[in-house]
Amino acid sequence: MEAWIRARVTLALTLFALLFFVSRSSPPRQFVISNAERRIDLSSHIINVHLTLKVENTGTRPASEVVLALTPTEVDHLAMVDALAIKGKQKKTTSVRLEVKTELPDAPPIDAKYFTIYLADPLNSGESTTLEVLYVFMHFLEPFPAEIAQSESQLVFYHDTALILSPYHIKQQTTFIKTPSTKVESFIRVEPTNRVGTEIKYGPYEDCPPYTISPIHVHFENNSPFAVVEELVQEIEISHWGNIQVTEHYTLVHAGARHKGVFSRVDYQSRQFSNGASSFRYLLARLPARVHSVYYRDEIGNISSSHLRTNSLKSELEIEPRYPLFGGWKATFVIGYGLPLQDFLFESSDDKRYLNFTFGCPLIGMVVDKLTIKVVLPEGSTDPSPVVPFPVEHRLEAKYSSLDVIGRTVVVLEKKNFVPMHNSHFQVYYTFNPIFMLAEPLMLASAFFMFFVACVAYIHIDLSIRK
Repeated sequence: MEAWIRARVTLALTLFALLFFVSRSSPPRQFVISNAERRIDLSSHIINVHLTLKVENTGTRPASEVVLALTPTEVDHLAMVDALAIKGKQKKTTSVRLEVKTELPDAPPIDAKYFTIYLADPLNSGESTTLEVLYVFMHFLEPFPAEIAQSESQLVFYHDTALILSPYHIKQQTTFIKTPSTKVESFIRVEPTNRVGTEIKYGPYEDCPPYTISPIHVHFENNSPFAVVEELVQEIEISHWGNIQVTEHYTLVHAGARHKGVFSRVDYQSRQFSNGASSFRYLLARLPARVHSVYYRDEIGNISSSHLRTNSLKSELEIEPRYPLFGGWKATFVIGYGLPLQDFLFESSDDKRYLNFTFGCPLIGMVVDKLTIKVVLPEGSTDPSPVVPFPVEHRLEAKYSSLDVIGRTVVVLEKKNFVPMHNSHFQVYYTFNPIFMLAEPLMLASAFFMFFVACVAYIHIDLSIRK
């Protein structure tokens, strides 16, 4: 009898655990998407997906969490997710930024990855709201063929689904795909499908059950420069004597179809648009205003092919590597410049000092596989604390330079899969005792004093041997 009761208790606990896992692993189904519109921009190697959802609460209680689903392949190439709630009608609309987190685990019926959007106000039963979601993907386009000659154009594959992957029932949905030109080799049709100019329209599709997909691909020409910074190390050194020195180390690669055959500079110079259409030779860096002491060099030495344009609002540095970059080619170089301290260093209300700088890559339209920012604080700084608007990895290091006694604290911030939309300001707070500003002058004065004392002693002391 006791064994039978124990078996029933064990069975009940197992069923409870299974139901709990299913309830946690599956998103709530109390929402219905009455209309979904997705616009995919394939004009460059950075893919922007704008998703507009009209979400309706068909449940019996208020809800404040909307779940998005992505395939594991999309998650591997995902750089960022941003969500807005649209309020109002027509010209009186306002947008509210929403929090997006990855909290739900993988779940059946397919191998999907979930993102949770937290609404600003709970959505009551029978009410609806409009959400605008932005996905940004990098390294998603597949060059095909993988190798091209100098005179060939670059063709790429884009794989997706005509139906939006969603854990909710979608009453009506439409997908628009924009290509950079009208040169489309092939694309899969899922009727109704229509192509006009550079745009392919899939849908509208009616009454799509949850997790319904329909794989498609688009094979098209894309000669935009696939410029990727494999690694960028930016060092920001703060000096309380009035200057900030910035040094940026770049490892740049052309991530498009690899170049095959022999490179002809004569053909490239005379017919660049038809010979090497997917290559690039110029880069534009947007630097802060009032920049000074700008230099641009690589392992060989200084590179003179650069042009700096400055005004009171911004500075633009146009640089040209030593050679044009084709698919698979790499280039490493360094950009350095100085900035006035008063434009970026401020004091907070709690007597702390903080650096307000831009977290990002100065090169326009560039994606970065790994971005490392090192903020070198003045000697004697304590209690450093970074404030970044998105998750990053951070740690502390020490750096020793000339005339340093105890070394300088270095705040290291690392971010992977960086895209231009991540560019934003960040702050590094720290405590500094002004007495440390006298350390180096006193050390120099002491060194000169000891040197002169040694010289005087050497002149006046007679070390000759006498009888």
